[in-house]
Amino acid sequence: MGNNSLSKTKGMWLGIIGIFAAVLGYFTFQMPLGFLAIVLGIIGLASPQKTLNWIAIVLGTIVLVLGII
Repeated sequence: MGNNSLSKTKGMWLGIIGIFAAVLGYFTFQMPLGFLAIVLGIIGLASPQKTLNWIAIVLGTIVLVLGII
């Protein structure tokens, strides 16, 4: 493995955990869980699972904005 990108499985799990954090953050702890979802999604973009991680970033951003409002 000469490249520095994440494997497909690790990227999938980062996206799933990010989405889970965003959904949980919708109901409680909006700021930290929204930020966590965004960070996990950004890290996961280094893997082939781009769509799943973009969903985590978008949901995390929505939750973060709702926490600010």
